[in-house]
Amino acid sequence: MKVLIIGGGGREHAIATSVAKSKHVDKIYCAPGNAGIGQIAECVNIGVMEFDKLVQFAKDKGIDFTIVGPDDPLVAGAVDAFEAAGLTAFGPRKNAAIIEGSKAFSKDLMKKYFIPTAGYETFTTAEDAIDYLASCEFPIVLKADGLALGKGVLICNSYEEAKEGVRTLMLDKQFGHAGDRIVVEEFMTGREVSVLCYCDGNTIVPMTSAQDHKRAKDGDQGLNTGGMGTFSPSPFYTEEVDEFCRKHIYQPTIDAMKTEGREFVGILFCGLMLTENGPKVLEYNARFGDPEAQVVLPRMKNDIIEVMQACIDHKLDTIDLQFEDNAAVCVVLASDGYPEHYDKGFVIDGLDEVAKKEGYYVFHAGTKLTEQGIVTNGGRVLGVTAKGATLKEARANAYEATKLVTFENKYMRNDIGKAIDEA
Repeated sequence: MKVLIIGGGGREHAIATSVAKSKHVDKIYCAPGNAGIGQIAECVNIGVMEFDKLVQFAKDKGIDFTIVGPDDPLVAGAVDAFEAAGLTAFGPRKNAAIIEGSKAFSKDLMKKYFIPTAGYETFTTAEDAIDYLASCEFPIVLKADGLALGKGVLICNSYEEAKEGVRTLMLDKQFGHAGDRIVVEEFMTGREVSVLCYCDGNTIVPMTSAQDHKRAKDGDQGLNTGGMGTFSPSPFYTEEVDEFCRKHIYQPTIDAMKTEGREFVGILFCGLMLTENGPKVLEYNARFGDPEAQVVLPRMKNDIIEVMQACIDHKLDTIDLQFEDNAAVCVVLASDGYPEHYDKGFVIDGLDEVAKKEGYYVFHAGTKLTEQGIVTNGGRVLGVTAKGATLKEARANAYEATKLVTFENKYMRNDIGKAIDEA
């Protein structure tokens, strides 16, 4: 089987690593890919939004199965484009990917179908939003309605701060048209947990849990990023929590989407807040999380192609999804200055040292192969992942591995998995 993976980040490297283990696959292509993916797949210089070129490439190469990794092409209809050409693609269609593409849509869906989430209001003008803020309790959360690279969320501690946040999103257009509409949401407290789920439109099967670290600096300080590291499983995601979420969040979400005529096939990412009043949905994504995929997929025992094919065939109920009884921790090595201004083009050393170790992975996010070798080519550069019998062991292994990899402006958080010590 020939497989095409669309995307070029750490998530796609994790997917490609799992696909490479499949007994059904003998050739992998990735568009556009990166230097790490290029070691296990043939990278193709086609952008993730160039649907016509991607479809034509799939036809020319006789691609049997395409996996769409990032949010932008899913929300824009990549799967629809492949299906219209008679090709098989894994991921939700455009009308289902809206669950991530519009925060307002997802909040309205949860309200309509009684899926637990924070209270909210939606606004299309800055004036109305600012008027509403005068009656709010603080802190409060502002969310750009559209896609904003995981960064369009502002936590505001005062009325003045919230007013400035509305201006940033709606008037200054910091995230472009994503801020044409915003959601003003009640601030929830508790533990954040991420659960990725396979879906076939009718059946939803959650994977092992994970916990992300969004802030750029230690102690959850600094700006929001795409994710600075993660660990799996979350010690706070108990059997009791899992049972509640299956009954009141996961299945109701898939059923609601089907009722709305938006059958969801692919990966549903549920960002959860474990509040005093039970688990509530923070957000939905319509694809694997990044870097959650980097700790979840290495622990999955199943053949990923068989699971994805079962989703497409509406036979997910025949799959016994299994994960290793261990733990994994991913520490992101970033370019100093991320998520704002940073330099790139620095040679990366030590990658081969980590690759030699059993149970260790270096997932490339922002890298490029040049005549000088592999160099940095983004804000998040690498995801150094290690397994261990326990979370503490996996964390120690991951941080030990980060010492082996060097580049000139290397930056990382030193407290990934700090919640492990509080469990």
